[in-house]
Amino acid sequence: MDLITKKSSSTHTNSDPVAFSSSSSPTSKNSFTVSSTSALSCANMYPSFNSRSLSSKNLTASKFQPKIVKGDGGYVLEDVPHFTDYISADDDLRTYPNPLQDNPAYAVVKQYFVDVDDTVAQQTVQTRTSERGIHFRRAGPREKVYFESDEVHACIVTCGGLCPGLNTVIREIVCGLYHMYGATRILGIEGGYRGFYARNTVPLTPKVVNDIHKRGGTILGTSRGGHDTSKIVDSIQDRGINQVYIIGGDGTQKGASVIYEEIKRRGLKVAVVGIPKTIDNDIAIIDRSFGFDTAVEEAQRAINAAHVESESIENGVGLVKLMGRHSGFIAMYATLASRDVDCCLIPESPFYLEGPGGLFEYMEKRLKENGHMVIVIAEGAGQEMLTESMRSMDQQDASGNKLLQDVGLWISQRIKDHFKRRHKMVINLKYIDPTYMIRAVPSNASDNVYCTLLAQSAVHGAMAGYTGFIVGPVNGRHAYIPFYRVTEKQNNVVITDRMWARLLSSTHQPSFSSLNDIVEEKEDEKQEPATTTKNNLPNGLQNGGYLKFNPISLNRIV
Repeated sequence: MDLITKKSSSTHTNSDPVAFSSSSSPTSKNSFTVSSTSALSCANMYPSFNSRSLSSKNLTASKFQPKIVKGDGGYVLEDVPHFTDYISADDDLRTYPNPLQDNPAYAVVKQYFVDVDDTVAQQTVQTRTSERGIHFRRAGPREKVYFESDEVHACIVTCGGLCPGLNTVIREIVCGLYHMYGATRILGIEGGYRGFYARNTVPLTPKVVNDIHKRGGTILGTSRGGHDTSKIVDSIQDRGINQVYIIGGDGTQKGASVIYEEIKRRGLKVAVVGIPKTIDNDIAIIDRSFGFDTAVEEAQRAINAAHVESESIENGVGLVKLMGRHSGFIAMYATLASRDVDCCLIPESPFYLEGPGGLFEYMEKRLKENGHMVIVIAEGAGQEMLTESMRSMDQQDASGNKLLQDVGLWISQRIKDHFKRRHKMVINLKYIDPTYMIRAVPSNASDNVYCTLLAQSAVHGAMAGYTGFIVGPVNGRHAYIPFYRVTEKQNNVVITDRMWARLLSSTHQPSFSSLNDIVEEKEDEKQEPATTTKNNLPNGLQNGGYLKFNPISLNRIV
């Protein structure tokens, strides 16, 4: 596609295109108001960023000032910052017609631009009496942009660990700026945040990035830590950069939020955009993170190898350790997809090894029944069971993440020791850790398409003057989400949800609870035997009481 060389005529405006009002759209049926008290209460609800979560001592806490817009029927828009929030029209803040309207590739599109009133609901399941709830601004191209094509000077940086799809995001940001908006000055910052003040950069063009989506890793290199807010913003200002695209996980996005706050304090016309990356899929609010589908697909290969090994030998046990420091999504979905797993252990569902209902008892049962079994364990599972001498309680990596011990090696040895004491049952255990093989592969077709949409949505947002946000799908629609909403907490597997119940039904594993709970429950059963009414309900339930939930029997319920 030819570059867009036609320069759009500029039009000066001092109106705020992003603030909802009763007259914001001729077709708008609802009136919207910005509530300062709502912003204050939201600021109390979502605490400020804690600088100690990143390693740099120079990183100071940022004070979030949420933009809250309220409308009829309980409608709440958690809006994202815009240039007009802190740059006045007197400072030469101009708007220009969007070059997409002259782009022949988009001539067939029925609706060029996203309407100013378009938002995406956080919750889709509602009742007739439900309030409309929280919404986010819909992603996409706007009719007016705040940069001319030859004015754009963008940069891209990747931080944290590797993840399938990093190169695809880089490629599509570059191609989106070039082919959709005619912006040709794009820098790649090498080596993560340190690259900003280490002067490590590489010019990026469509030719340079043409085939990088076929490779794993990131062509820009990456690192953990190295965040020095003043040095980074000084570098951005000195280089004349006005669009910053930051690709990384929750720690990286906390750093991006602090960069935005400093840029806002200096009054710079610089858009800061985050593209959330975590292979664990633990970013809050968004439907899923890029690279997750590829990780699940690759994890199945390791599970299949463990299954082949285990069933090819007497009492074979295949143990596979997968990613998941705090969230077991990869382990859960790979288990459901493979259907060859007998037990899946994740951080959200505590388990124990010995005693009635423990892992060892379950393993003995499965080996007697099938002669082999496959266990999948997430890297963050069972950490509380490691002895204090083996744990690294106070040690952190450069990104501020707690260092974890290898639970796979630990539990492998515990299994071997247990069955060694039982001379009647000899096992053959094979331990597989495919972590770095999964992280380093290129993204699959699904993630490639997803990364393209993420990158283009990020470009549209930056060109439209939005800043201080991350982009991601919410209920299937891409939206612009304030930084604080994705850094306040992590997404976790809900073990009382149907998806975990489906896993228990597939593997037939027990839903582990503590050994003390089981002992206490058995003692209660001896002292107070259950009786039933004519409706076959336990005592107390017919009087408005609640049936006591026994997690150990959940596999029999589902």
